Amino acid sequence: MEDVLVPIAVCGFLFVAMPWIVLHYITRWKTAATITNDDEALLEELYQLAKRLDDRMDTVERLVSADNPDFQPARITSERAVDGLALSEIEQLQLLQRSKGRIGK
Repeated sequence: MEDVLVPIAVCGFLFVAMPWIVLHYITRWKTAATITNDDEALLEELYQLAKRLDDRMDTVERLVSADNPDFQPARITSERAVDGLALSEIEQLQLLQRSKGRIGK
């Protein structure tokens, strides 16, 4: 009787239990790496908050510059020539990174 049970148990373990365990953890790994609907909603909310804060900073800088003509904002904006160069360099670096990513794929 033992001669029959051991090979059946080994075959059951090899062909049922092991693939089930491996596939289970592969599925868990793939679902953990995706963005859920809650994550997307949170990102959208954070984007809207950042946009409102940026508008508020523009308003504050406009009010301060109206009171003090020598005021120069510390933020990087595309309107200033010096900042425009920095922003164009950043955009070029981003394009370079994207093109490297596409070549590697």
